[in-house]
Amino acid sequence: MRESYVESYLYGEIKGLGGFAYKFSSPNRRNVPDRLVLLPFRFCFFVECKATGKKATPAQLREHERLRRLGFPVYVVDSKPAVDAMLVEIVGLWAVWKRRIKRWLKL
Repeated sequence: MRESYVESYLYGEIKGLGGFAYKFSSPNRRNVPDRLVLLPFRFCFFVECKATGKKATPAQLREHERLRRLGFPVYVVDSKPAVDAMLVEIVGLWAVWKRRIKRWLKL
């Protein structure tokens, strides 16, 4: 499957959750992930889309690690099932985060 198909699928699934999957590029940094995903309740993460069977380059993996050290989740997906698996994990994390935000807003 081509990378563009994986990105289109990701975009549609995130939109279905009420979020945004912005195309992400940085003029000052190379190897940043392809998408910055924003979900309701201030939940954000990065996604690197690849063609089926392709892996992130070592330079991309270093950049992913830099983002993870800052506390941002980074995912690499190469197929629709990989996007679906990522979303299962994310929705679980998102549900926890959403409960925390709602609790904080009540304070």
